[in-house]
Amino acid sequence: MKIAIDSNPLVSGHRVRGVGVYTRETLEALKKATKGRKDIKIVPLDFSTQNSKLKTQNFDLIHYPYFHPYFLTLPFRKQAKIIVTIHDTIPLIYPKQYPPGIRGKFKFKLQKFLINRVDGVIAPSETSKKDVVRFLGVHQEKIKVIYEAPREIFKLITDNRKLKTATRKYDLPKRFALYLGDVNYNKNLLNLAEACNIAKIPLVLVGKQTTDMSIDLSHVENQSYAEFLNRYSKDSNMLRLGFVPDEDLVAIFNLASVYCQPSFYEGFGLSILEAMACGTAVVCAKTQALVEIAGDAALFVDPHKPKDIAKKLGEIVKISQTKEDLVKKGFARVKEFSWEKAAKETIDYYKLIING
Repeated sequence: MKIAIDSNPLVSGHRVRGVGVYTRETLEALKKATKGRKDIKIVPLDFSTQNSKLKTQNFDLIHYPYFHPYFLTLPFRKQAKIIVTIHDTIPLIYPKQYPPGIRGKFKFKLQKFLINRVDGVIAPSETSKKDVVRFLGVHQEKIKVIYEAPREIFKLITDNRKLKTATRKYDLPKRFALYLGDVNYNKNLLNLAEACNIAKIPLVLVGKQTTDMSIDLSHVENQSYAEFLNRYSKDSNMLRLGFVPDEDLVAIFNLASVYCQPSFYEGFGLSILEAMACGTAVVCAKTQALVEIAGDAALFVDPHKPKDIAKKLGEIVKISQTKEDLVKKGFARVKEFSWEKAAKETIDYYKLIING
């Protein structure tokens, strides 16, 4: 069984985002799971530069680890059985905020046709699975839900020196709410910032886009972030750190008083699991995927109501018992997710598709 996985997300703009993390961790987990085995071979290939090799090598299955409705990410010619991972369909859920344009509409028709020719789809949650059925017309029998997991680096830090170093390096306040991710409309940063102002809790934002000066703020997709900058760019209680190396990121998670994911919508919610693994209490929006992933280990809020978000943030920061209970539940919850488990389920799915 010979399987090719597109490794382009490891070198493209996806490398520091969710798709890059998924691709890297999937490859690493599959490598460990197949070590010493002769019945299966995993071959990472950058499809954008190695198409000639794909034509000469005999693969049983090709795995595309990402999909975009408005860009051509799938092949027109099938050289083997194909599995595609679809992380979410957010552009289709919010068409006003993510307008496809004329070319995008045309490409969407092609992508929808091509995705219905593939042999299998992996979704990171039951929520995403339902979206794929709803928006792309894929039969639910062709979709396998395989949960992602936090990397092993996300854990409780007991060395105070590391925490003090991170505090000094990033000039972090004594207590703060943390957000990690992009700045797209669905991330709901405006309401998060307003909530932190109401609760009088400094907000620390981590992620490459939070300090990216090349973002087109005039584009409708980024208008909410443009408004965020207009209101809060000079606010000393709104710290935008940009991209942060892994070691520092883990320390910042450990230092945070609370982690907040107020998204209007998510396909999974990896950051809330990373927070739980670091012993950080979580507040997140009461939206389908986040509820599915967090279980009973978070406080849920109405993402459209800053006062509700502020109230829950305050409960964690001010009431130690609430925080302790959530941290305990978080440690238990995060144990249910692992890349080892994901790799096993992925291999089983490969076999099912190849032999089916």
